[in-house]
Amino acid sequence: MANVTAPQNHTQVPQLLCPEILGFSPQLLLDDIINVANNAVQDGVNGMEEFLEKWADARAERQGGDWDSTQEVEQGLVAFQTLLEYHTDIAFDFFEAWSLRNIFAIPSDLPVVLPHQQGLDLTVTVEREQELMEELEQLRKQVDNQRRLRRMYTRALQVSKRQRQRAEQRLDQLSLLKSPSLDVFGALPSKHLAMFTAVSTLPPLDASTIASLSQAPLADPSKRPWETSKTGYLNWAVGQLMDRTGAEGTGGGRAVVDALAERVGDVGEADQLRRVVEMIDGVKKDLRSADDMEE
Repeated sequence: MANVTAPQNHTQVPQLLCPEILGFSPQLLLDDIINVANNAVQDGVNGMEEFLEKWADARAERQGGDWDSTQEVEQGLVAFQTLLEYHTDIAFDFFEAWSLRNIFAIPSDLPVVLPHQQGLDLTVTVEREQELMEELEQLRKQVDNQRRLRRMYTRALQVSKRQRQRAEQRLDQLSLLKSPSLDVFGALPSKHLAMFTAVSTLPPLDASTIASLSQAPLADPSKRPWETSKTGYLNWAVGQLMDRTGAEGTGGGRAVVDALAERVGDVGEADQLRRVVEMIDGVKKDLRSADDMEE
């Protein structure tokens, strides 16, 4: 079977290359030529029919009898058309066969290579061709998958760009948190804690000291200084003692100073008060620097 089919395939190759070389099918060209001949035969029959009808009408007028030529004319036309078609078919059958064998025939032993087929291997078997077609189909699927993957990556890139823009907007909104004043504010809790610790070390105040510190003397022009309050009286008395001591030059002023030192000792020691004042000054400076940065 292989020996029989191989020559057939070998002879079919030039027949398949002929339409590709000419740019048209030879069989279609021959069919068009035969159709033109058949149309010419039909035109000849139609012309003969018109001529016979005129001839029959003229003869009937000349004879003037009951002669009817319709049947004879139709029989003659049918015979004429059949004769023409018969000879036409025989002639063009030979013409078609001769053209396919001579004009449009390529010898099987003649190597024909078209310009766009140079370098191609035309001796590939059917099995190898099927393998190549399957491989080509797989490559098409891979290309299709790559296109889909590219579209998916493109959409993902657009989504990531939008997310990045939103993240940058949020970062701009939160950029206020990078202000240098926040460092100052962050140090305030520790300083407040240190101030609280320093204040906690102070001794407790007695009731009289709290009352003397909380009561502020009200200036009343109608009263004398020692008549306003106890604090005013004490201040007036201390002033009198200091003036008197300074005037007399005696050591009585030491007792007054000792009394004042005792009252100060009730509030707290000197080191403790100094630390509290330093803490308060530090907090005030930090608050001023924070206000300046915000401005």
